[in-house]
Amino acid sequence: MSGMTEVSSLAGRLLVATPALADPNFERAVVLLLDHDEEGSLGVVLNRPTPVGVGDILGAWAELAGEPGVVFQGGPVSLDSALGVAVVPGGASGGRAPLGWRRVRGAIGLVDLEAPPELLAPAVGSLRIFAGYAGWGPGQLEGELKEGAWYVVDSEPGDVSSPAPEGLWREVLRRQRGDLAMVATYPDDPSLN
Repeated sequence: MSGMTEVSSLAGRLLVATPALADPNFERAVVLLLDHDEEGSLGVVLNRPTPVGVGDILGAWAELAGEPGVVFQGGPVSLDSALGVAVVPGGASGGRAPLGWRRVRGAIGLVDLEAPPELLAPAVGSLRIFAGYAGWGPGQLEGELKEGAWYVVDSEPGDVSSPAPEGLWREVLRRQRGDLAMVATYPDDPSLN
C-alpha cells in the first residue's frame, strides 16, 4: 500500500452522534460500523425502528429477529435493500463461523439474507434487519471525526439487539467513562435550558 495512509479499522465499533451533529439523518444516532477502510465506511443506525414488521418483508427471518421484531432504518442510503446483523454467541471465540454469517468483530457479524434461515438458526443469538445503511466515501468519516461530529466507542453485543432502541443513545453514553457519560444527560431540546 505505497502512498496510502493506513486507516485503522473501526469496524465493529460504534459511532455515537454528538449533540453538535446537525444532520437530521443522524441526530442522536448510534451507528454500528460494519466496514471501515481506505475505501470508505459503511454502517447501520441501531436506534431507528420502523413500523414495518420483519415478517412483512422477510417472512422466513421473522422468528429469528429479536424484539421489537421490526425492520430498522439503517441509514439514508439504499433504503430498498436489506442488511442482516446477527450476534452469534460462540462467534467471539473464533470457532468456525456458521454458514451465511461473516464476522465483523467479536460475536457481531453480517448475515447473508439469501441463505436459508435454518442454516443459521441454531447459532444466532439475536438478529436485526436493517433497510438501508449509512455510507461514507474515502476520508469522509475521518473528516467528520476531526470536526467532532461523532464519539467512537466500543460496541457490546447487546447494542445490536437492544429491546429498547429509543434509549440506546443515552445508554451507550452512560456506560462510558468521564465526561462522555455526562453527555447522556444532554437535554433533547437545548433551548429549554
